[in-house]
Amino acid sequence: MRILLTGCAGFIGWHTAKIALEQGNYVFGIDDINDYYDVRLKHWRLDDLKKEKNFEFRQIDIRNKHDLEEIFLFFKPDAVINLAARAGVRASIENPFIYFETNVLGNLNLLSLCQKYDVKKFILASTSSLYAGQKMPFSETLPVNTPISPYAASKKAAEVSCYTYHYLYGIDITIFRYFTVYGPAGRPDLSIFKFIKLINEGRPITVYGDGSQSRDFTFVLDIAKGTLLGLRKPGFEIINLGGNKPYTINQTISLIEQYLGKKAHIIHKPFPQCDIPATWADISKAEKILGWKPQVSLEQGIKKTIDWCIENWSIVKNIVLKD
Repeated sequence: MRILLTGCAGFIGWHTAKIALEQGNYVFGIDDINDYYDVRLKHWRLDDLKKEKNFEFRQIDIRNKHDLEEIFLFFKPDAVINLAARAGVRASIENPFIYFETNVLGNLNLLSLCQKYDVKKFILASTSSLYAGQKMPFSETLPVNTPISPYAASKKAAEVSCYTYHYLYGIDITIFRYFTVYGPAGRPDLSIFKFIKLINEGRPITVYGDGSQSRDFTFVLDIAKGTLLGLRKPGFEIINLGGNKPYTINQTISLIEQYLGKKAHIIHKPFPQCDIPATWADISKAEKILGWKPQVSLEQGIKKTIDWCIENWSIVKNIVLKD
Protein backbone atom coordinates (compact mmCIF):
# COMPACT_ATOMS: atom_id res chain seq x y z
CA MET A 1 0.00 0.00 0.00
CA ARG A 2 0.90 3.66 -0.36
CA ILE A 3 0.52 5.03 3.16
CA LEU A 4 0.52 8.69 4.13
CA LEU A 5 1.62 8.68 7.77
CA THR A 6 1.45 11.89 9.77
CA GLY A 7 3.57 12.36 12.88
CA CYS A 8 6.26 10.05 11.49
CA ALA A 9 9.01 11.59 13.64
CA GLY A 10 6.95 10.99 16.75
CA PHE A 11 7.32 8.03 19.06
CA ILE A 12 4.47 5.85 17.78
CA GLY A 13 4.83 7.22 14.25
CA TRP A 14 8.46 6.11 13.97
CA HIS A 15 7.72 2.55 15.10
CA THR A 16 4.62 2.34 12.89
CA ALA A 17 6.53 3.57 9.85
CA LYS A 18 9.33 1.06 10.47
CA ILE A 19 6.94 -1.88 10.61
CA ALA A 20 4.92 -0.65 7.62
CA LEU A 21 8.12 -0.48 5.57
CA GLU A 22 9.18 -3.95 6.74
CA GLN A 23 5.82 -5.21 5.48
CA GLY A 24 6.60 -3.92 1.98
CA ASN A 25 4.55 -0.73 1.97
CA TYR A 26 5.55 2.69 0.65
CA VAL A 27 5.40 5.35 3.36
CA PHE A 28 5.23 9.09 2.84
CA GLY A 29 5.88 10.61 6.25
CA ILE A 30 5.05 14.12 7.33
CA ASP A 31 5.77 15.88 10.61
CA ASP A 32 6.03 19.48 11.75
CA ILE A 33 8.95 18.69 14.13
CA ASN A 34 7.44 20.93 16.82
CA ASP A 35 9.31 21.57 20.05
CA TYR A 36 6.75 20.18 22.50
CA TYR A 37 9.66 18.01 23.62
CA ASP A 38 13.36 17.96 22.69
CA VAL A 39 13.55 17.85 18.87
CA ARG A 40 16.86 16.00 18.92
CA LEU A 41 14.98 12.79 19.61
CA LYS A 42 12.60 13.48 16.71
CA HIS A 43 15.53 14.08 14.36
CA TRP A 44 17.15 10.83 15.54
CA ARG A 45 14.00 8.89 14.63
CA LEU A 46 13.65 10.69 11.32
CA ASP A 47 17.26 10.08 10.34
CA ASP A 48 16.67 6.38 10.98
CA LEU A 49 13.62 6.36 8.69
CA LYS A 50 15.44 8.19 5.91
CA LYS A 51 17.72 5.17 5.52
CA GLU A 52 14.76 3.21 4.10
CA LYS A 53 14.40 3.21 0.30
CA ASN A 54 10.57 3.22 0.30
CA PHE A 55 10.27 6.19 2.64
CA GLU A 56 9.83 9.84 1.74
CA PHE A 57 9.51 12.78 4.09
CA ARG A 58 8.35 16.35 4.06
CA GLN A 59 8.14 18.74 6.99
CA ILE A 60 4.49 19.83 7.04
CA ASP A 61 2.05 20.98 9.70
CA ILE A 62 -1.34 19.28 9.23
CA ARG A 63 -2.98 22.61 9.96
CA ASN A 64 -1.71 23.73 6.54
CA LYS A 65 -4.26 22.33 4.10
CA HIS A 66 -2.55 23.78 1.02
CA ASP A 67 0.70 21.90 1.70
CA LEU A 68 -1.22 18.74 2.56
CA GLU A 69 -3.10 18.88 -0.73
CA GLU A 70 0.18 18.93 -2.66
CA ILE A 71 1.11 15.63 -0.98
CA PHE A 72 -2.24 14.05 -1.88
CA LEU A 73 -1.78 15.13 -5.51
CA PHE A 74 1.81 13.93 -5.70
CA PHE A 75 1.79 10.75 -3.60
CA LYS A 76 -1.78 9.52 -4.26
CA PRO A 77 -2.08 7.53 -1.00
CA ASP A 78 -4.19 4.41 -0.61
CA ALA A 79 -4.55 5.11 3.12
CA VAL A 80 -3.91 7.82 5.67
CA ILE A 81 -2.74 7.09 9.21
CA ASN A 82 -3.07 10.23 11.33
CA LEU A 83 -0.68 10.00 14.27
CA ALA A 84 0.10 13.72 14.26
CA ALA A 85 -1.30 15.35 17.38
CA ARG A 86 -0.58 17.64 20.25
CA ALA A 87 -0.37 15.27 23.18
CA GLY A 88 -0.23 15.73 26.94
CA VAL A 89 -3.05 16.30 29.39
CA ARG A 90 -1.45 18.92 31.63
CA ALA A 91 0.08 20.90 28.76
CA SER A 92 -3.32 21.15 27.06
CA ILE A 93 -4.61 23.26 29.94
CA GLU A 94 -1.84 25.80 29.39
CA ASN A 95 -2.53 26.20 25.66
CA PRO A 96 -5.83 24.60 24.60
CA PHE A 97 -5.95 26.46 21.29
CA ILE A 98 -3.00 24.64 19.72
CA TYR A 99 -4.61 21.34 20.72
CA PHE A 100 -7.86 22.11 18.93
CA GLU A 101 -6.08 23.59 15.91
CA THR A 102 -3.96 20.47 15.42
CA ASN A 103 -6.09 17.64 16.76
CA VAL A 104 -9.43 18.85 15.39
CA LEU A 105 -8.82 21.17 12.44
CA GLY A 106 -5.70 19.31 11.31
CA ASN A 107 -7.61 16.04 11.37
CA LEU A 108 -10.48 17.69 9.48
CA ASN A 109 -8.05 18.84 6.78
CA LEU A 110 -6.95 15.24 6.26
CA LEU A 111 -10.51 13.91 6.20
CA SER A 112 -11.62 16.50 3.67
CA LEU A 113 -8.68 15.67 1.39
CA CYS A 114 -9.43 11.95 1.68
CA GLN A 115 -12.96 12.73 0.52
CA LYS A 116 -11.75 14.98 -2.32
CA TYR A 117 -9.15 12.54 -3.63
CA ASP A 118 -11.12 9.34 -2.99
CA VAL A 119 -8.85 7.86 -0.31
CA LYS A 120 -11.01 5.16 1.23
CA LYS A 121 -9.01 4.22 4.34
CA PHE A 122 -8.30 6.48 7.32
CA ILE A 123 -6.86 5.65 10.75
CA LEU A 124 -6.91 8.05 13.69
CA ALA A 125 -4.92 7.76 16.90
CA SER A 126 -7.15 8.63 19.86
CA THR A 127 -6.73 8.24 23.59
CA SER A 128 -7.76 6.43 26.76
CA SER A 129 -8.05 9.88 28.39
CA LEU A 130 -11.62 9.94 27.07
CA TYR A 131 -12.66 7.34 29.65
CA ALA A 132 -12.29 9.61 32.68
CA GLY A 133 -14.93 8.79 35.29
CA GLN A 134 -16.06 5.56 33.60
CA LYS A 135 -16.21 2.08 35.09
CA MET A 136 -13.18 -0.15 34.46
CA PRO A 137 -12.17 -2.02 32.45
CA PHE A 138 -12.87 0.62 29.82
CA SER A 139 -15.00 -0.65 26.95
CA GLU A 140 -15.55 1.13 23.64
CA THR A 141 -19.30 1.09 24.31
CA LEU A 142 -18.99 3.43 27.30
CA PRO A 143 -20.34 6.98 26.81
CA VAL A 144 -17.31 9.27 26.62
CA ASN A 145 -19.16 12.57 26.68
CA THR A 146 -17.44 14.28 29.62
CA PRO A 147 -13.76 14.89 28.75
CA ILE A 148 -11.92 16.55 31.63
CA SER A 149 -9.00 18.10 29.71
CA PRO A 150 -8.68 20.10 26.49
CA TYR A 151 -6.56 17.26 25.12
CA ALA A 152 -9.33 14.71 25.67
CA ALA A 153 -11.95 17.13 24.34
CA SER A 154 -9.95 17.67 21.15
CA LYS A 155 -9.67 13.93 20.57
CA LYS A 156 -13.39 13.46 21.15
CA ALA A 157 -14.07 16.14 18.53
CA ALA A 158 -11.73 14.40 16.09
CA GLU A 159 -13.51 11.08 16.62
CA VAL A 160 -16.91 12.65 15.97
CA SER A 161 -15.59 14.30 12.79
CA CYS A 162 -14.36 10.91 11.61
CA TYR A 163 -17.79 9.39 11.98
CA THR A 164 -19.34 12.25 9.99
CA TYR A 165 -16.98 11.64 7.07
CA HIS A 166 -17.60 7.91 7.22
CA TYR A 167 -21.36 8.47 7.20
CA LEU A 168 -21.41 11.08 4.44
CA TYR A 169 -18.68 9.78 2.13
CA GLY A 170 -18.21 6.10 2.96
CA ILE A 171 -14.60 6.47 4.11
CA ASP A 172 -13.45 3.34 5.96
CA ILE A 173 -12.28 4.63 9.35
CA THR A 174 -10.63 2.90 12.28
CA ILE A 175 -10.06 4.87 15.47
CA PHE A 176 -7.63 3.46 18.02
CA ARG A 177 -7.76 4.54 21.64
CA TYR A 178 -4.21 4.02 22.89
CA PHE A 179 -3.41 3.26 26.52
CA THR A 180 -0.17 4.75 27.98
CA VAL A 181 2.36 3.82 25.32
CA TYR A 182 6.02 3.39 26.25
CA GLY A 183 9.15 1.82 24.79
CA PRO A 184 12.48 2.50 23.06
CA ALA A 185 12.99 6.08 21.83
CA GLY A 186 9.88 7.03 23.78
CA ARG A 187 8.48 10.45 24.56
CA PRO A 188 10.66 12.22 27.15
CA ASP A 189 7.63 14.03 28.56
CA LEU A 190 6.16 10.73 29.77
CA SER A 191 6.94 9.02 33.04
CA ILE A 192 8.88 5.92 31.98
CA PHE A 193 11.45 7.78 29.87
CA LYS A 194 11.79 10.46 32.56
CA PHE A 195 12.15 7.94 35.36
CA ILE A 196 14.81 5.90 33.55
CA LYS A 197 16.91 8.95 32.67
CA LEU A 198 16.65 10.64 36.07
CA ILE A 199 17.14 7.52 38.19
CA ASN A 200 20.16 6.51 36.10
CA GLU A 201 21.62 9.99 36.63
CA GLY A 202 20.95 9.89 40.38
CA ARG A 203 18.52 12.80 40.16
CA PRO A 204 15.11 12.96 41.91
CA ILE A 205 11.90 12.01 40.10
CA THR A 206 8.50 13.65 40.56
CA VAL A 207 5.42 11.57 41.31
CA TYR A 208 2.01 13.24 41.29
CA GLY A 209 -0.01 11.87 44.20
CA ASP A 210 1.16 8.93 46.28
CA GLY A 211 2.04 6.67 43.35
CA SER A 212 -0.95 4.37 43.84
CA GLN A 213 -2.54 5.59 40.58
CA SER A 214 -2.36 2.92 37.90
CA ARG A 215 -1.89 2.85 34.14
CA ASP A 216 -2.50 0.19 31.52
CA PHE A 217 0.99 0.49 30.04
CA THR A 218 1.29 -0.76 26.44
CA PHE A 219 4.53 -1.51 24.62
CA VAL A 220 4.99 0.58 21.50
CA LEU A 221 5.62 -2.33 19.09
CA ASP A 222 2.31 -3.88 20.13
CA ILE A 223 0.63 -0.53 19.44
CA ALA A 224 2.29 -0.11 16.04
CA LYS A 225 1.36 -3.62 14.92
CA GLY A 226 -2.23 -3.15 16.06
CA THR A 227 -2.46 0.16 14.24
CA LEU A 228 -1.39 -1.38 10.96
CA LEU A 229 -3.90 -4.21 11.37
CA GLY A 230 -6.55 -1.50 11.17
CA LEU A 231 -5.73 -0.96 7.49
CA ARG A 232 -7.58 -4.08 6.39
CA LYS A 233 -10.92 -3.79 8.17
CA PRO A 234 -14.00 -2.21 6.55
CA GLY A 235 -16.55 0.17 8.04
CA PHE A 236 -16.26 2.42 11.09
CA GLU A 237 -14.73 1.07 14.29
CA ILE A 238 -13.41 2.45 17.57
CA ILE A 239 -10.96 -0.01 19.13
CA ASN A 240 -8.95 -0.03 22.35
CA LEU A 241 -5.27 -0.99 22.21
CA GLY A 242 -3.99 -1.57 25.72
CA GLY A 243 -1.88 -3.85 27.84
CA ASN A 244 -4.93 -5.18 29.71
CA LYS A 245 -2.98 -5.36 32.99
CA PRO A 246 -2.69 -2.11 34.96
CA TYR A 247 0.35 -1.38 37.12
CA THR A 248 0.69 1.34 39.72
CA ILE A 249 3.29 4.05 39.29
CA ASN A 250 5.04 2.70 42.39
CA GLN A 251 5.25 -0.78 40.82
CA THR A 252 6.65 0.74 37.63
CA ILE A 253 9.33 2.64 39.55
CA SER A 254 10.29 -0.57 41.36
CA LEU A 255 10.82 -2.35 38.03
CA ILE A 256 13.03 0.47 36.76
CA GLU A 257 15.04 0.40 40.00
CA GLN A 258 15.44 -3.36 39.65
CA TYR A 259 16.72 -3.30 36.05
CA LEU A 260 18.93 -0.23 36.53
CA GLY A 261 20.25 -1.43 39.86
CA LYS A 262 19.71 2.04 41.32
CA LYS A 263 17.37 3.54 43.90
CA ALA A 264 14.91 6.31 43.01
CA HIS A 265 14.74 9.55 44.98
CA ILE A 266 11.09 10.59 44.86
CA ILE A 267 9.47 14.01 45.24
CA HIS A 268 5.69 13.93 45.62
CA LYS A 269 3.41 16.65 44.25
CA PRO A 270 -0.40 16.99 44.34
CA PHE A 271 -2.37 14.86 41.88
CA PRO A 272 -3.67 17.06 39.01
CA GLN A 273 -7.41 17.62 38.68
CA CYS A 274 -7.24 17.07 34.90
CA ASP A 275 -5.73 13.58 35.20
CA ILE A 276 -7.45 10.26 35.89
CA PRO A 277 -6.46 7.91 38.73
CA ALA A 278 -6.50 4.66 36.76
CA THR A 279 -6.81 3.18 33.28
CA TRP A 280 -7.55 -0.37 32.20
CA ALA A 281 -8.45 -1.40 28.66
CA ASP A 282 -11.04 -3.95 27.71
CA ILE A 283 -9.32 -5.33 24.58
CA SER A 284 -11.90 -7.97 23.65
CA LYS A 285 -12.96 -5.98 20.57
CA ALA A 286 -9.37 -5.77 19.30
CA GLU A 287 -9.03 -9.53 19.76
CA LYS A 288 -12.31 -10.26 17.99
CA ILE A 289 -11.98 -7.88 15.03
CA LEU A 290 -8.23 -7.73 14.50
CA GLY A 291 -6.93 -10.86 16.22
CA TRP A 292 -4.75 -8.52 18.26
CA LYS A 293 -3.53 -8.79 21.81
CA PRO A 294 -0.38 -7.42 23.46
CA GLN A 295 2.69 -9.64 23.32
CA VAL A 296 5.11 -7.72 25.56
CA SER A 297 4.64 -7.58 29.33
CA LEU A 298 5.58 -4.50 31.32
CA GLU A 299 8.53 -6.37 32.83
CA GLN A 300 9.83 -7.23 29.34
CA GLY A 301 9.05 -3.80 27.97
CA ILE A 302 10.79 -1.91 30.77
CA LYS A 303 13.89 -4.06 30.22
CA LYS A 304 13.83 -3.38 26.45
CA THR A 305 13.38 0.35 27.06
CA ILE A 306 16.24 0.53 29.56
CA ASP A 307 18.47 -1.44 27.19
CA TRP A 308 17.75 1.08 24.41
CA CYS A 309 18.42 4.03 26.73
CA ILE A 310 21.77 2.63 27.87
CA GLU A 311 22.78 1.69 24.32
CA ASN A 312 21.86 5.21 23.14
CA TRP A 313 22.99 7.08 26.25
CA SER A 314 24.94 9.57 24.14
CA ILE A 315 21.54 10.82 22.91
CA VAL A 316 19.50 10.24 26.07
CA LYS A 317 21.88 12.08 28.39
CA ASN A 318 21.47 15.31 26.39
CA ILE A 319 17.68 15.23 26.16
CA VAL A 320 16.18 18.16 28.06
CA LEU A 321 13.21 17.09 30.18
CA LYS A 322 10.16 19.26 30.83
CA ASP A 323 7.98 18.99 33.93
